[in-house]
Amino acid sequence: QVQLVESGGGLVQAGGSLKLSCAASGRTVRRYTMAWFRQAPGKEREFVVGINWSGSSTEYADSVKGRFTISRDGAMNTVFLQMNSLKPEDAAMYYCAAEDTRYLSAAYSNPSIYDSWGQGTQITVAS
Repeated sequence: QVQLVESGGGLVQAGGSLKLSCAASGRTVRRYTMAWFRQAPGKEREFVVGINWSGSSTEYADSVKGRFTISRDGAMNTVFLQMNSLKPEDAAMYYCAAEDTRYLSAAYSNPSIYDSWGQGTQITVAS
């Protein structure tokens, strides 16, 4: 079982930047597909971005394209999410997820396919 711990959340002004980290332990996630989801109060959990095991393939939600960048460091067993030009609508709890497969599946935006989840880190964007 993989344990995931997110960090880097906080309060930021609109237009600002934050970098989230997701540290994995228990097992290496070097060959896992990783993703970030977010959930705002009263809303369903939504896909933000996913990355395959090598980092060669990524998928972004339309709402974050051009502003967010996912990356991974295999040696550190960590996945990062760089968030720029943050908007009030980006405010949510952000969750890291892992799927025990190398490649992004056709259902990459479906939360149910991911095997492991972190506890989340809160992002608040002040307008």
